[in-house]
Amino acid sequence: MAIVLLGCSESYDGELVLIHPETGDLYDYPYYLFIPDQLSQNEQALIIVEPNNSGFADDDLQKHIDKARNTATNSYYLGNYISQNLGYPLVVPVFPREESRWKIYTHALDRDVMLQKGNALERIDKQLIGIFEDARKKLLEKNIQTKDQFLLTGFSASGTFANRFTVLHPDKVLAVAAGGLNGLLMLPSDSLQNELLPYPIGTGDFKEITGREFQRPLFMDTPQFYFMGALDDNDALPYDDAFGPSEREQISRLLGEQMLPERWNRCRQMYDSLKVKASIKTYQDMGHEHPEAVKQEIVQFFRAAIQDEQSPLQSPH
Repeated sequence: MAIVLLGCSESYDGELVLIHPETGDLYDYPYYLFIPDQLSQNEQALIIVEPNNSGFADDDLQKHIDKARNTATNSYYLGNYISQNLGYPLVVPVFPREESRWKIYTHALDRDVMLQKGNALERIDKQLIGIFEDARKKLLEKNIQTKDQFLLTGFSASGTFANRFTVLHPDKVLAVAAGGLNGLLMLPSDSLQNELLPYPIGTGDFKEITGREFQRPLFMDTPQFYFMGALDDNDALPYDDAFGPSEREQISRLLGEQMLPERWNRCRQMYDSLKVKASIKTYQDMGHEHPEAVKQEIVQFFRAAIQDEQSPLQSPH
């Protein structure tokens, strides 16, 4: 793999590396590795992963690289903020969101991208695991040992990515925190009211999509933190890049056309009734945003999840 060392900068308090894939790598797109100056001196570090979310569609990959760099180095974003506060490395992949194939909403890990075969977008969820494993090797070369699970975070489209990825790969996620989720969480259930729930609404066709069974007990036991602002009006449901007509119809009918509070409360009730280990919050007087107080709460949530994982009293996964 080709490595571009971008050096240290006082403006972002750490070392930034851009790593490009080479033949034989298990991923097809570059990624950023950010190592904070205040690296935790724990025996094993945890890698933080924030999927990239450009907020636009463009065929020029460089524009997505630029946006991912900003995500990796700016403490406005959840991943960098958590990295700086916990002293753990951060990985930000650079998955494209192409204008020419605008219905493939890679940054939200939608159904269209999960159905891609025979091209560079095939199974970007597994590519992200390949990126994570590659980052572990890079860090080991710097004498930084890391655990084989990571902390996952995201907001808006990347928050949706984080939630869906956790359903797909709970074995890789030690804990996840995400917000701005369109009032919608992927349900760890095959059906609702005797209706099959296909990906990404539920797990009704999980094996057909992924080639393996849903790891239900692992998902249920994964610490999760999801949030919305009560004033958030950023709803992806009406848009064709995020959902197809059949998905939109089923979500509206079974979970609610109204994002807040109807759909969000319905998802929370489902997670509660299924006993998912999730804290699902609505913040009053907050829109589509993640202010400092929320970011501090996420840091505390991750600290608690790490402590629980390290506790000998913790039941094994």
